[in-house]
Amino acid sequence: MAKIRPSKGAPYARIMGVGGYRPTRVVPNEVILEKIDSSDEWIRSRSGIATRHWASPEETVTAMSVEAAGKALADAGVSPEQIGGVIVSTVSHFKQTPAVATEIADRLTSSKPAAFDISAGCAGFGYGLTLAKGMVVEGSAEYVLVIGVERLSDLTDLEDRATAFLFGDGAGAVVVGPSDEPEIGPTVWGSEGDKSETIKQTVPWTDYRDGVVERFPAITQEGQAVFRWAVFEMAKVAQQALDAAGITAADLDVFIPHQANMRIIDSMVKTLKLPEHVTVARDVETTGNTSAASIPLAMERLLATGQAKSGDTALVIGFGAGLVYAATVVTLP
Repeated sequence: MAKIRPSKGAPYARIMGVGGYRPTRVVPNEVILEKIDSSDEWIRSRSGIATRHWASPEETVTAMSVEAAGKALADAGVSPEQIGGVIVSTVSHFKQTPAVATEIADRLTSSKPAAFDISAGCAGFGYGLTLAKGMVVEGSAEYVLVIGVERLSDLTDLEDRATAFLFGDGAGAVVVGPSDEPEIGPTVWGSEGDKSETIKQTVPWTDYRDGVVERFPAITQEGQAVFRWAVFEMAKVAQQALDAAGITAADLDVFIPHQANMRIIDSMVKTLKLPEHVTVARDVETTGNTSAASIPLAMERLLATGQAKSGDTALVIGFGAGLVYAATVVTLP
């Protein structure tokens, strides 16, 4: 029996650089109120959202990803030709095939990296980060781009009072590469498919194609059910990620949860009993819920504004449609 040669990767992996792209159009709550019976005060009190960014026709999923990835590569000091993998998490690329990752890779580099999309909703960045870590440690790629990108304005029902104000567009990217020290902790991830109806697409694409419905499919959710699940169950997952990394809440410098809702973020902070010194990402106020893009966008803003610094220890957790989740502890680039 022939013996397969073992892989020769790095001992560990780390996030080396981060980049983000927010569309130029800023949309205040007043625009949302043109089609729903609500108020700016109600939207802010329920979600913490004041503004969000919506993409123009030119700000495609590909274009936003290329911009964010370029910034991440520059931040990491890695050339595009060194990239061995491109992982893109998105639910708003409307071609079933080919993967948008292949187009992004082609625009960025001539190195012909592995390129694929994943669909893990708001947990997509955590899923992609875990896969990239595995690729670097296994040795199939030295450097991997992980991109979370969404044009959720294309999937928003502006007449749905429960969700019209929630979603925004944007792209966030990180470069994952080799490390001599463990700087991406073990991932605690999973799914609860029995709750899949709480966040979902209203109807299949085929219903729209076949004329069963006239309204283009949109994202809908059961707000209270999602809130309860996120606050209570995801706090447990976050604690499990801390335990898996061998640290406590007191050891944290930064907390970067999925930017779904300010009330969820504040409730998780309270449940986890995070010390006052921990910086908490609250990018949702001006960016809205950008699903897979929310964690890298929030990370980029914290670093850019000096609220967090290179070398800080951060807990990141994403959760959403599926229902799926992923949490890990990382060292910020």
